[in-house]
Amino acid sequence: MLVETLVVAFWALLPAYVPNNAASLFGGGPPIDGERTLGGRRVLGDGKTWRGLAAGLLAGVALAIVLSELAPMLAPAVPVVDALPRFSRGAAFGLAGGAMAGDMAASFVKRRLDRDRGQATPGLDQLDFVVGALVLAAVLDPAWVGEWITLPVLAVALVVTPVLHVGVNAAGYAAGLTKEPY
Repeated sequence: MLVETLVVAFWALLPAYVPNNAASLFGGGPPIDGERTLGGRRVLGDGKTWRGLAAGLLAGVALAIVLSELAPMLAPAVPVVDALPRFSRGAAFGLAGGAMAGDMAASFVKRRLDRDRGQATPGLDQLDFVVGALVLAAVLDPAWVGEWITLPVLAVALVVTPVLHVGVNAAGYAAGLTKEPY
């Protein structure tokens, strides 16, 4: 049961895990906030760009499409699961778009807390995108969320996501792909 929950949680949330990495790798260009300030601090900062947003959305939705095609073929090869999630359009866009929106909301909060770009904010940095993803997916396709994001899957996601986030960022930092190791 635990292994099945881990597999389903990871599979279901992959389209939410990928967008921020894609935004970091392929971002740049004009910032979303247009360099506007609020209370003397940037609204979002230079790290949130239109190109990064587009790259993140595209990567997350494209991954959801690929996973949906692979799910029926791979599920029989994974003996611990009865089925792997397939993604509706609403779920795919909700997970990818919500991940990006959650990350932007965290940037907004961090600027209000007078934190600089890249400065660690434990908890917020690791869960912002998954909370945003689940909220927007629930709005756009509540039936999909109700079917796949069960309480055990949600619990696993809230425990595993911070570990994955820190691990991926540390690896990206070691490889010279990111500026911060957290």
